[in-house]
Amino acid sequence: MNVLFKISEALLNEVRHDLARRHEFAYERVGFLACRAAILEPEGWVLLGAKYYPIADEDYLPDNSVGAMIGSDAIRKALQIAYNEPLSMVHVHLHPHRGQTEFSSIDERETAKMIPNFWHVRPNLPHAAIVLSLDSLCGFVWEPASKQRLPINDITVVGTPMKFIRRDT
Repeated sequence: MNVLFKISEALLNEVRHDLARRHEFAYERVGFLACRAAILEPEGWVLLGAKYYPIADEDYLPDNSVGAMIGSDAIRKALQIAYNEPLSMVHVHLHPHRGQTEFSSIDERETAKMIPNFWHVRPNLPHAAIVLSLDSLCGFVWEPASKQRLPINDITVVGTPMKFIRRDT
């Protein structure tokens, strides 16, 4: 199955700028990207980054075992966004280094627990998690029919110049 992700350079810069801000006690910031989703024929998905929703400072919970822990209010707010409009929700955070990046084992465990919640409000859409570096990104999509986690194969950052990131599967 082919999964494509497209985002404007301006929106990606907005996300990186927000995620780079310091928090009173969390070691990192997280947020959600609302995306338009479309089915690719013969099989696959394309996600188009539409709007970024930062997590409010008060929705972080103190927890030294992870970089950032968000509470149920943050998840509820993201669920409400998807409930109000037919949107795929993408959890995003930043690993502050240059070059290719990957999910940590904690990232994989926690997103696998969180992402399926979005099927309660948008069961027919894929939902995803993306980790950014300072100049790259990678991600996974949870496909609604199979409930499988799939890599995002191709990423396009629309700007000048265009940037293409391909993940070898």
